[in-house]
Amino acid sequence: MLVVLLVLTSCVRQATPTPAAQRSTPPPWSAPRDAITYITAAGLDPQPLGSNESSAVVNLKITVDGARVEVPAYVGIDRLRAVQAPMHTHDTSGQIALEGRESDTVTLGQFFTVWGVRFDDRCLGSACRSLQARVDGEVSSAPTEVRLADGRSIEITASS
Repeated sequence: MLVVLLVLTSCVRQATPTPAAQRSTPPPWSAPRDAITYITAAGLDPQPLGSNESSAVVNLKITVDGARVEVPAYVGIDRLRAVQAPMHTHDTSGQIALEGRESDTVTLGQFFTVWGVRFDDRCLGSACRSLQARVDGEVSSAPTEVRLADGRSIEITASS
């Protein structure tokens, strides 16, 4: 009986989350399974799933080497641990949901950290020849610092 109990206990334990790593590869980029480590790597507090005290949406469009890049569902959502980042995706529409605590202070750089994709003023993933971010139609000189806000439209174009 004790053996059965030990076996069952070990079967239901959650796996240790993998460490956060920023991918410097070409797209496509999937959403990390263990979002909790990426959320904390971005300097954010994990929140319970469904934390939608405030709800807003940012539209993100990404193009690398002339091809549209899909923003995957569940970026910033750790379904295994039932937590989410204050900014996350529900589907592949390119809409970033801003929900819960800290949702009014998060940046584009933090979103890419949560996604696990290298993003700085020069590079997106492996695309480092040129990078331009347009926020509501205006070129941003500091794309990682762009604050995510309701109704904002962000277009990132990069080439390798």
